Amino acid sequence: MADKKVVEVIVSGGQANAGPPLGPALGPLGVNIVAIVNKINEVTKAYAGMKVPVKVAVDTEDKTFEVTVGTPTASALIVAELKIEKGSGTPNSVKVGDLTMEQIVKIAQIKGPQLLAPTPKAAAKELLGTCVSIGVTVEGKDPRDVQKEIDEGNYDKVFA
Repeated sequence: MADKKVVEVIVSGGQANAGPPLGPALGPLGVNIVAIVNKINEVTKAYAGMKVPVKVAVDTEDKTFEVTVGTPTASALIVAELKIEKGSGTPNSVKVGDLTMEQIVKIAQIKGPQLLAPTPKAAAKELLGTCVSIGVTVEGKDPRDVQKEIDEGNYDKVFA
């Protein structure tokens, strides 16, 4: 059985390079760092502008490698959906954007496997919690109100 080393890093989607953290982590393994960086950039380009968790599994005998891409954080997906730079530093008083319920459901589907939520409604409510913490409204309302409305069945058609 060949020995595998796994390197886990967070990279900017489509913008990994041979500098830290990748170069120093991969250098001692004697692999083609440029080939790995190119592969990472190819598989993360859909997440341009977002921080993405990446795992590189290297077979230390034959120097082959596998790149596995994680999913960006919920806040990164929300910020990207809104096409803004970052969340609000003062979310209680400064709002940085407004999402539709459809956008929340779309993000919940992307993030789904990593969320603890057992249902699409619960996943949406989990994302609404993130919206509260980064100063994002949903349908023009406080995300906490939207959570209550989900519980009351107001958005059932969106989850159908």
